[in-house]
Amino acid sequence: MNLKDYIANVPDFPKEGIQFKDITPLIGDGKAFKYATELFVDFAKKVNADIIVGPDARGFIFGCPVATTLEIGFVPVRKPNKLPRETISYSYDLEYGSNTLCLHKGDIKKGQRVLIVDDLLATGGTIEAAIHLIEESGGIVAGTAFLVELTDLKGRDKLKGHEILTLMRF
Repeated sequence: MNLKDYIANVPDFPKEGIQFKDITPLIGDGKAFKYATELFVDFAKKVNADIIVGPDARGFIFGCPVATTLEIGFVPVRKPNKLPRETISYSYDLEYGSNTLCLHKGDIKKGQRVLIVDDLLATGGTIEAAIHLIEESGGIVAGTAFLVELTDLKGRDKLKGHEILTLMRF
């Protein structure tokens, strides 16, 4: 199955000059979504993941079915003021702005092998922030997995030393 057939290009979104890769056609097609999830599950098994982390919000879409399939936990990494308990946070730059991510203290246990699953690897800032939070919690980043990688933004450079799976490269 060619997953690129299920990605829509949206020019000038969210601002002029950005070629947005819309994943909603893929998640709207049961077979394509299942296929992508299966590829992530296979990678999670390969890296011996104990738990899945997904950044807010599209990381939830792909991370949750992976965790459910493997019968392991899922930990959300969210924007400020979205998690109700005590959190740790990390701020970073995006391809068009800046952001802060938060993780509940105690959700990642010391020595736990974590697979980060997200929809997009662009500049790498979001995943770099998630890695920082996981490592600060005592977890081990076993790997990172993405539906789409925008190669010209060189986000992969921020993930050196980590296993990376990308299902599509643009």
